[in-house]
Amino acid sequence: MTPKEAKTIFKDYFRYIQRKGAKELLNWIDQKGFFEAPASAGHHGAYAGGLVIHSVNVFRRILRISDHEKKKYPEYSVETLAIVSLLHDLCKMDAYTKQEDGTYRASRKFPAGHGEKSVFIILPFMELSEEEILAIRWHMGAYDFCAKGGSYDLNNTFNQSRLAVMLHIADMEATHFDEREEDRQ
Repeated sequence: MTPKEAKTIFKDYFRYIQRKGAKELLNWIDQKGFFEAPASAGHHGAYAGGLVIHSVNVFRRILRISDHEKKKYPEYSVETLAIVSLLHDLCKMDAYTKQEDGTYRASRKFPAGHGEKSVFIILPFMELSEEEILAIRWHMGAYDFCAKGGSYDLNNTFNQSRLAVMLHIADMEATHFDEREEDRQ
């Protein structure tokens, strides 16, 4: 999928989000360069438009996980799944600066934690449930620097929120199955 195709698909999927302020958030992220941003500086999606492709892939993955778990855990609406998966990496909109050689370098313009920054971006536009906040906040799982420091918050979150576990797994699957660098070449 190209970044242009992913932008169209993302906006299609974004229609599942009907909360007050969602349209304003979509317009704002469009103006701020979300659809042109890379997903990383040197790993998956390290190219213009990589972030939107990644977000679409995460949504598709979390839908599959949810569908598989639906018989036991039917509590998550498609809207909630769209919110956490499509918006989990908003923090990356301004996280990388393109270099003269075409590569990207991390630029910490607002050095809040990875998941926290995404939550901070969303909340002025629309409300999130506590579980949606936790899922977005902890989507990096054990790769989050706070978890590496010995905090039990990740374990506590995963114990109380299947949504957080589902988002983490969907993020990892999209990154390591759908967006492998060798698959793009």
